[in-house]
Amino acid sequence: MGFYQSVYEAVKRIPEGKVATYGQIAFLTGRPRAARIVGFALHVNPFPGKVPCHRVVNRDGRLASSFAFGGEEVQRAMLLKEGVRFTESGFVDMDKCGWDGNEL
Repeated sequence: MGFYQSVYEAVKRIPEGKVATYGQIAFLTGRPRAARIVGFALHVNPFPGKVPCHRVVNRDGRLASSFAFGGEEVQRAMLLKEGVRFTESGFVDMDKCGWDGNEL
C-alpha cells in the first residue's frame, strides 16, 4: 500500500465528532515526520465522501486555511454538524474532541 493510501485508511478510522492532527496520522502510517505530506495527501483526496479529511487539523486545533473541499468555513461547518466543539479562539477544543487513535 502506498503512503497516500495508508493516510486515507488512517483518516477513515477517525470517528464522527472527533479530530486528529496531521502528525497523528503521520505517526499512524509509520512516518512520524511526514505531517506535511499527510496534508498534501488530504488536499488531493480522491475519495471525499469516504475519507473524512475535514476531521484532520493542525496540532493546535487550527483548521486548514486551504481546505480542499470548500475552505475553512466549510470545514468548520462540517465539524460543527458532527458535534465538534471549538474554543473561544476559534480552534477545535482538542481536549474534548481530539481522537486518541484507538476509538473505532
